[in-house]
Amino acid sequence: MALQIDTLAYTNRLRHLPPEHKLLFAIALLLITYCTRIPIQIVIALWLSVWIVVYAQVPAATYWRLLLIPIGFWFTSLPAFVINGVGVNNLALVQADVCQGITLGHYYLYLSQHGIQQAGELAARAIASTTCIYFIMLTIPFTELLDILRRIGCPVLLTELLLLMYRFIFVLLRSASEIWTAQQSRGGYRTWRLWMKSLGLLVGQLLRRTLENYRQVSQSLDSRGFTGDIRVWHSRHYKPSRRYSLEALFGCALLIALTGWQYVVGI
Repeated sequence: MALQIDTLAYTNRLRHLPPEHKLLFAIALLLITYCTRIPIQIVIALWLSVWIVVYAQVPAATYWRLLLIPIGFWFTSLPAFVINGVGVNNLALVQADVCQGITLGHYYLYLSQHGIQQAGELAARAIASTTCIYFIMLTIPFTELLDILRRIGCPVLLTELLLLMYRFIFVLLRSASEIWTAQQSRGGYRTWRLWMKSLGLLVGQLLRRTLENYRQVSQSLDSRGFTGDIRVWHSRHYKPSRRYSLEALFGCALLIALTGWQYVVGI
C-alpha cells in the first residue's frame, strides 16, 4: 500500500499543480475541520473526496481502503464511548442519558445518548481530518514536501532525517514482504509454535537488513562526496490552474462563512 501511495503521488492528475497551493489548501481545510461542527465536516470530507477521486484520478478502491483505517480505529473505540455502567441504586442519576440498557446483578449497563453524540462527532472530525492528510499524501510527492519545508526555513538536519526515514520505510516493507513470502513457501506459519518462531526470525532479519542497508547508504554517500546536505533535483515545471484555484478559494470562503453561521445560530 505504501508503494502504491508513493506511485499515485507522482502520477495523479493534479501533479502539475504547484505543491505549495495543494499544501495550503489542505492545511486550510484541516483548520476549518477543527473549528467547525459535524455538517460542515461531512461536507469537507465529501468535497475532498471529489478532489482525490475525480480530479486527481486516484482509484476509488484504493482511497476507500485508506479510509477504512481511521474507520477501523473509530470502531475499536466505539464501545468505550457509547457503553456506560452504573450501580442500580444510582440509576436515577443517569436516567436522562439512558438510551437502552440492561441490569446485570447490581449494575446497570446502558447506551449513553451523550456517548453516541460524542462518537458521531469523533467520526466526522476524524474522517474529515484524514481526508485532508490523504489529499497531501496522494497528490504531493514526499520530496516536494521536504523542498517546501526547506524553503520556509525548516532545519536541514530535520528534512534529511525525514528523507532517510521515508526511504527506509520502503526498504523495510520490501524486506518484510520478501522474508514473509519465503517463510510461507516453506510452511513457516502452519502451527502456532511455528508462527511465533517465524515471526521472531522475521523481526531479527529485518533488523539485520536495516542496519546493513544503513551502512551501505552511508558508504555510498561518503563515496559521492557527501558534505552534509542532501539535495533533490526537481525536473517538473508547475502550472497553476485558475479553475482549481478559484474553486478552492470560493469553497474555503463558503466553508468559513457556514462555520461562522453555525456558531451564530448555535447549531
